Amino acid sequence: MRDLKNNLTTSGKSSRNIQSKKTKGFGYQVLGFGSGSLPRVPYSTEFLIVAGGGGGSQAGGGAGGYRTSTQTLGIDVSYTITVGDGGAAGNYNNARGGTGSASSISGSDITDITSAGGGGAGAFTSALEDGLDGGSGGGGGSDPSGGGAASTAGVGNTPSTSPVQGYSGGTGNHVSFGWNAAGGGGGASEVGKDGNSSQANGDGGDGVANSITGSSVTYGGGGSGSGASSGGAGGGGNSSGSDGTANLGGGGGSNGAASPWGAGGKGVIILSMPDASYSGTTTGSPTVATGVSGKTVLTFTGSGSYSG
Repeated sequence: MRDLKNNLTTSGKSSRNIQSKKTKGFGYQVLGFGSGSLPRVPYSTEFLIVAGGGGGSQAGGGAGGYRTSTQTLGIDVSYTITVGDGGAAGNYNNARGGTGSASSISGSDITDITSAGGGGAGAFTSALEDGLDGGSGGGGGSDPSGGGAASTAGVGNTPSTSPVQGYSGGTGNHVSFGWNAAGGGGGASEVGKDGNSSQANGDGGDGVANSITGSSVTYGGGGSGSGASSGGAGGGGNSSGSDGTANLGGGGGSNGAASPWGAGGKGVIILSMPDASYSGTTTGSPTVATGVSGKTVLTFTGSGSYSG
């Protein structure tokens, strides 16, 4: 029995050595946990997607669709960034402007988010051509020969999104003494102005101001309907037939019945995420700005990708 007591004792030297080893082992475990990095988790990212603007013609081109919200991005998921080009200007024979290309973000774990290209401007060739539908609609033209007709404007927010991505263009107005009274292209915040019977052309619709980059910038202005009218705030081309501003998605401006007419401006995609969440993995050479109120901001002026 004496031997059994000795084997069960908790106060001897052997017991202290065992306790000491256990204490050291616990200490090492704490040190190992503290020195590791925390696992990355999905994170919320703000986005701005602007499509390419529509090309101008006798009327103003519509602005590229404008969409902004937030999206949760997954870890190690690659997201494709597609930035739309502006639509071509109408040609010398008064053909209407081309519709801009869509901009989008797509990935395996999200529903694709797309802004539609701006609608091309209406025109008159051998017959009237209406403004085209799009993110914002192209303006309507009129018959400069005094034929008594005017073309309708393109419809904005096509396809439909909520909130709306843009507005319709202004309608052309027949002028009896044979000149063009064209509508302005629709903008991201308002309808383009109508041409009127006093031979006045419509202004392009204004765009929307956004501060995702840390500074307020206005995107998505509709193109001018020519004459004394003006392009919408946010890159809309003016009445000298200038192009919409690149990376603002502005619609192309008109110059009345004769060219030159402006092409639509290219779109842009911007992502803003917490500095600590930014993975650093991109393609397509976006501009990267860190420390913007604790956020990293990626500005894609061309197509590329980002891995979460």
